[in-house]
Amino acid sequence: MKVTPDIPSPAGVLEAALYVDDLDAAERFYGEVLALEKVQSVADRHVFFRVGGSVLLLFNAEETEKPPGNPDLPVPPHGARGPGHVCLILTRPQIDVMRKHLLDWNVPIDAEFDWPNGARSLYVRDPSGNSVEFAEGHLWE
Repeated sequence: MKVTPDIPSPAGVLEAALYVDDLDAAERFYGEVLALEKVQSVADRHVFFRVGGSVLLLFNAEETEKPPGNPDLPVPPHGARGPGHVCLILTRPQIDVMRKHLLDWNVPIDAEFDWPNGARSLYVRDPSGNSVEFAEGHLWE
């Protein structure tokens, strides 16, 4: 990989997006089951949740594919179809608590294992089939 010193390196991921087919079910899953803080919503279009210093954007893909209706916020159309993936950081003890909590909500566990570097991961699916992973922060170290 070529490193160019004149190009700034981003400090992190500010937001990540998942596309859902049932916004109400997604809002319940992320807001009630995962207890994330909702920061914004627009009926039938999107709901956004705070995750640490980042924001998880949940979009109705059909609505985000439409051209912008507000000339002051000309966000270009975007979207995706099919299941996506997001990984949320928890400590190993927090992953254990989350596992029990998810099972109490009847959310099936897709997978749970330790990576070769010792980091733990727990995977579930949201109501739209997106893969939601909970992993220890040293997974990529």
